[in-house]
Amino acid sequence: MNKVVNRLAVACCVVAISWSSQAALPFFSTDKDEIPSLAPMLDKTTPAIVSISVEGTQVSTQKVPEMFKHFFGGPNEQVQERPFKGLGSGVIIDAKKGYVVTNNHVVDNADEITVKLTDGREFKARKLGADAQSDIALLKIEPENLTAVPLADSDDLRVGDFVVAIGNPFGIGQTVTSGIVSALGRSGLNIGGYEDFIQTDAAINRGNSGGALVSLRGELVGINTAIFGPNGGNVGIGFSIPSNMMKSLVDQIIEFGEVRRGLLGITGQDIDSGLAEAMNLDVNKGAFVSEVTPDSAAEKGGIQAGDIITEINGKTIVSFQELRAKIASKGAGSKLELTILRKGKRKVIDVVLGDATQAVVAAKEIHPALEGAVLTNGKTKQGDNGVVISELENRSPAARIGLQDGDVIIGVNRKPVDTVMKLRNELDESKGVIALNIKRGLASIYLVIR
Repeated sequence: MNKVVNRLAVACCVVAISWSSQAALPFFSTDKDEIPSLAPMLDKTTPAIVSISVEGTQVSTQKVPEMFKHFFGGPNEQVQERPFKGLGSGVIIDAKKGYVVTNNHVVDNADEITVKLTDGREFKARKLGADAQSDIALLKIEPENLTAVPLADSDDLRVGDFVVAIGNPFGIGQTVTSGIVSALGRSGLNIGGYEDFIQTDAAINRGNSGGALVSLRGELVGINTAIFGPNGGNVGIGFSIPSNMMKSLVDQIIEFGEVRRGLLGITGQDIDSGLAEAMNLDVNKGAFVSEVTPDSAAEKGGIQAGDIITEINGKTIVSFQELRAKIASKGAGSKLELTILRKGKRKVIDVVLGDATQAVVAAKEIHPALEGAVLTNGKTKQGDNGVVISELENRSPAARIGLQDGDVIIGVNRKPVDTVMKLRNELDESKGVIALNIKRGLASIYLVIR
């Protein structure tokens, strides 16, 4: 009995110390007659967390059985269009420009996006760009008396830090939950292409996607994106995209109109006990480099096969997957300082990232008439730069205006365009009838959008 009492007493002391230390922070209520509370911080933060509703049409194709083709003829595939509606959350990160960040999966394929603020105001939003592999999308609304959340340096997070999740779970309205950071650098979850998640036990449910994970100072440390749980319910394991990763991707979308992913140029793996023993390594965390691509950023920087990368810009990394995600979120041309171990000796190397891939953009994000096309920066057969129609859906709006797979857009209303970004800018500025200058093989034609 005494042991039980002692343990309870110790636990109560720990809680009392914790609340006492938090009460000294500026966002806590310090009035002796009031219970210590996060309410003052939330009063400033929650106006920047928004609810997002979307409407759109989901297009699917279904193969027609051979027997029906025999009797009725027709195409090999049947195109079906189904309307859908969805709900999610978002975060205002720039009040003056009206920038709102959310998850790509919240607004993907949406024809209409509505952002609702806590004061009841609603805005129609325009998607400026998105990155499906990291699940980030950037929206823009009218900047009318908005509130933004300040960004924190997510690299400073530690396991055990207190955090608060804010969003619109199940569409019931803005909800606040609290917890701690349970783990950092989570990857290998098959949630997205590039994974470097913050794990939290703050309750996150369906509809929280795109909402905010904030520190007790009201600073944004992550964008809530996924959960582990039966039927989409919370079981204490939620995942958020770090704010630093989000900011890097958003900055690229703002500057270029798309994500220009950086490329280091290595292959490798995590360090485990077997590899450490085989290579006689005295470390158990980091990214082991097994191969360096010729003429890559890694080779130019001096990285060699057998090196172990342990830090990026002075921040420790624990796995190859974490390295991959951090590199992929950096833009092409970014300068990084990598700390490596080579034959037991620590060395610092500077690298300038290459360009991982060509820009690929769903055309409907640029203009409704181009829906159904996928745009890629490329070249004509004559070697001139342009915007290539790399994919085209049958019977889509883009196909109906006359575009064909492989066409290269080189101009809008007689103004040259050689990148997806320039095409977006020219279409944004064009009013009324739009004439697209197309290179189709060796022929030059014009297609008119009314």
